[in-house]
Amino acid sequence: MFVLPPPPRYPVAGYPGAPGGGQLIETNNTLTHPTGPEHQLVVGEGTYVLRDNLHLATPPPHPSEAPVHNPNPLATTVSPPTAGTKLSIVVVAPRQQSHSRLFRLDTANSTRSQVPPSIQESPNESNSQASDAGSQSVNGNGVTAAPREGLHAPAFGSGNSALAVLNGKDSKDPLKRRKPKSNIVKSNSSFVSRVIPHEALTKRLQEHNPNGLYAFANVNRALQWLDLTSSTKEEHFTKILFTKAHALCHDVNQSTKGPGHVDIILGFSTGDIIWYEPMSQKYTRINKNGAINSTAVSDIRWLPNSENLFLAAHMDGSLIVYDKEKEDAPFVAEDQEQVQAETEKKARLVVKKSVNSKNQKFNPVSYWKTSNSKINAFAFSPDCRHVAVVSEDGSFRIIDFLKEQLLHQYMSYYGGMICVCWSPDGRYVVTGGQDDLVSIWSLEDSMLVARCQGHNSWVTAVQFDPWRCDERNYRIGSVGEDCRLLLWDFSVGMLHRPRAASVRQRSSVTSATLKMQRTRTDGSNTRLRSNSNLTSGSMLDEEEVVHEVEPRARTAMLPPVMAKKVDEHPLCWLGFEEDCIMTSCSNGHIRTYDRPKEGAGSEEVSTTASASNA
Repeated sequence: MFVLPPPPRYPVAGYPGAPGGGQLIETNNTLTHPTGPEHQLVVGEGTYVLRDNLHLATPPPHPSEAPVHNPNPLATTVSPPTAGTKLSIVVVAPRQQSHSRLFRLDTANSTRSQVPPSIQESPNESNSQASDAGSQSVNGNGVTAAPREGLHAPAFGSGNSALAVLNGKDSKDPLKRRKPKSNIVKSNSSFVSRVIPHEALTKRLQEHNPNGLYAFANVNRALQWLDLTSSTKEEHFTKILFTKAHALCHDVNQSTKGPGHVDIILGFSTGDIIWYEPMSQKYTRINKNGAINSTAVSDIRWLPNSENLFLAAHMDGSLIVYDKEKEDAPFVAEDQEQVQAETEKKARLVVKKSVNSKNQKFNPVSYWKTSNSKINAFAFSPDCRHVAVVSEDGSFRIIDFLKEQLLHQYMSYYGGMICVCWSPDGRYVVTGGQDDLVSIWSLEDSMLVARCQGHNSWVTAVQFDPWRCDERNYRIGSVGEDCRLLLWDFSVGMLHRPRAASVRQRSSVTSATLKMQRTRTDGSNTRLRSNSNLTSGSMLDEEEVVHEVEPRARTAMLPPVMAKKVDEHPLCWLGFEEDCIMTSCSNGHIRTYDRPKEGAGSEEVSTTASASNA
C-alpha cells in the first residue's frame, strides 16, 4: 500500500502552497570563463588571469527545516546558518616539486637560523624536520599537501597505549585503510537527506589524473565532491544533501590519502561530525546529536602525524580531540580539580580530559576549554607541535597541544579574530579579523611585527603563498567581506619600524625564547610536566603568557602590492596552488586564477595595471 509523505512542517519557497511556490527543481553547477582586464590580477611578477568561474548550486531548504532566524531586522534577505563555501583540496598522488617554487629552507647549510628555537633540532634528533617544513606545499586549509613523514615531533597521544591503533597494528597500505561502517547512499538516517552520485562515477574515477586536484566544497546544506582538473569540473562526483544541518567546515587527511582512499571529516551547525570516505561512499557519525558538545563546529582539522585523531573547535570555546573509530559517550569531566586549578593559574587553559585518562574507550580523547567565547579558526604549525587559535573575543593563542599548555596569548586592537595561518617555515603567524587588518606575529621575538592595512571590511581568510616565499621574503594573501583579494609582500629587511618603537622594552624577548624552548617534548605526553633543565627562576609567570596590545604608533604598517574586487559577494576562503590562486565566496562562486606565465615581460604589467587594479 502506497502512503503519501507528510506535508512540510513549515512553508518553504518552492513548495506548493508556499509563497512563490511551485514544483521544486534541483539546480546544477555552472561554469563560465570570463575574460577582460577586470578579470585579471596584476602584480609585480606578472598577470594572473581568471581561468574558471565555477558556481555551485545552492540547494533549497529541506521541507522540515525550520525558518531561519533573522538576527538582523534590517536585512532584506535571511542568511542561512552557514560560513560560506570553503574547499578542502587533495592530490591523491604526490606531485613533483616545481622548480618555480621559491621557498627552499635548509637550516643545515644556512649561515643563520631560519626557524624559531622551538622547532630547531636538538643534537640527538634528525635534521629532516626543517627541510621538510620548507619543501611541502600548503593547501587552502593550511595543511601541508605532502605527507608529514620525517617530522620529528611525536604524534598526539603517542605515549599512551590506550590510544594505540585498534588490533595493535597500523595499515601502511593505502588500499587497506579502514573505512567507516555505514553506506551513505543506502542510509536511512534522518541526518542525511539525499545522496546524488554521478551516473558514471566509476569511469570518471578511473579517468582521473593521479596528479589532479580533488576538491570537497560545502554550500549551504550540501557537500560536493569535485574534480578540478577535469574538463567537466562543473559535474560533481557526488553531492550529499543533509536534512537540517549545514556543513561549516571540513578537512582531508593528507597522511592517509591514496588513489583508492580519502578520509574527510565534516563539522556541522548542529555539533555533529561525520567521517566520510567518498571512494566507498561510507560514513560514520560522531558526536551524534551533540552527545559530547552540542554547539556548532566552527573549524576542524586532522591532527598531525595521526590517522585516527582530529581536533574540532566548538562555538562555546572548546577544543575537543576525537577519534574517528571510537564510540561516543556522554562527557563527564574528571575529578581533577587540583590539576585544573594549576592549569588555570599558570596557563589559562582548562584541561577537562587529557590523553592520560584511564578510560580511552570512548570519545572524547581530550577536552580543552580556552574561553567562553566562540573559536573562529585554528591552524597547526609546520613543526606539528603547536596550534594557533583565534576567537571571537579578539584573542589569539599559541598552544603546545602535545603538552596541553598555553604558551602565548595576544589581543587584537578591537573586535574578534576570524582567521589564522602559519608561515611555511614556522617563524610567523598571520591573523585577520574584524579590525579590517592583517596582523603578522613573530614567535622568535614574541611580538607583533606589522599590520597590513588595505581591507575595507572584516578579513575572513589569510594564507601564505609557499611558491612565492624564500628565506627572507614572504607572499601573503587575504580576502574579506569587502569582496576583495589582497596580496602582500613581507620582508624583514623592508620594515622600517616607527620612531616610537625605539623606546619599546625588549626585556620580554629572552623570557619568550625560554618559553618556546620549553615546548620541546619527547615521545611521552604529560599534562604539565616540569623541566628539570630549567631553574625555578626561569619558570614563567602568568603575566608573561598574556601579552599587552602593541600601540599603533609602535607598529609598522605594510601596504598591499595588489588589491582587487574579485567577486560580488563576500569572500570566505583563499587557496594557493602551484599553478593558480583560488577564492570562494558566501554564495558558492569558486574562481581560479592562473599564475603568470614564465617570461612575461614587465611591459604587459605596466600597460594593464591601471585598467585592472581597482
